[in-house]
Amino acid sequence: MKKIILSLGFCLFTAFSFAQSAYTGQKFGEEVKPGDVKPAAKMEAAMGDKKTVDMKIEGKVVDVCKKKGCWMTLEMPNGDPMRVTFKDYAFFMPMDIVGKKVVLDGLAKKQTISVETLRHYAEDAKKSPEEVAKITDPKKELAFEAKGVVILDK
Repeated sequence: MKKIILSLGFCLFTAFSFAQSAYTGQKFGEEVKPGDVKPAAKMEAAMGDKKTVDMKIEGKVVDVCKKKGCWMTLEMPNGDPMRVTFKDYAFFMPMDIVGKKVVLDGLAKKQTISVETLRHYAEDAKKSPEEVAKITDPKKELAFEAKGVVILDK
């Protein structure tokens, strides 16, 4: 009987320990489960030659949509931030998270952004009409469509 009680106690302790490994912080969208998170800087290498890959990444926020938090950008090693949008426009980010670390679960993409969309993003970022007018060419870039986000406490 003691062995059974001890075994049950050990099982409960183990289950509790694994449950505690989830990310702590403000959560948006679907749950971001722990495991196999790549730094945003290594996302493109992890994608290989694929145009889209389901993955989890971690990075530092450098900008957020100034209208309602409908997109954010993450710091990338080449100095050109990566845009993050949210699946089905289902949730938005707080606008005061610049500089914070986030973990995202979703779809990494290699894509070409149209001039119209680039101008829309520039307007959302409160760029001047002159800056918006200077956008005349589409842009190839990495992007991420998040289905879940955690703004990390640490």
